[in-house]
Amino acid sequence: MRFTSTPRGARLARRLVSHRLAAWGYPYDSGPNETTTLIASELAANAVRHGRVPGRDFHVRLTAPLGDASGTIRIEVSDTRTETRPTLTTAAPDAETGRGLYLVSQLAERWAVGPRSGGGPGKTVWAEVATETKPSGSG
Repeated sequence: MRFTSTPRGARLARRLVSHRLAAWGYPYDSGPNETTTLIASELAANAVRHGRVPGRDFHVRLTAPLGDASGTIRIEVSDTRTETRPTLTTAAPDAETGRGLYLVSQLAERWAVGPRSGGGPGKTVWAEVATETKPSGSG
């Protein structure tokens, strides 16, 4: 899905991820849904704050296993700014920002930054969250 590079776009992306996972059988209050939604929120906020190019949107791609006993949920957030690459840093104890990628690194099984898929300008930040339980439904 495509979202405007605004705070509203970031909020909508987070909500879409949570709703889509619930529709796929990962309830709102399940660990995989809560963790993936939090990661999506951090990555979307970073795309808006650090990856924004005026007039260009950011993209979110979500994949999850359906009907498998276990697997991996993958969230990808792509923006069009190539000159900034996210790096994991340590925020000062009194800093109000700077902990997003640290949270992602602690919650995700794996995460990385790579070129934007499809050959377009920009980058994709992705993270994977392990699912421990079988989804309760399909959709």
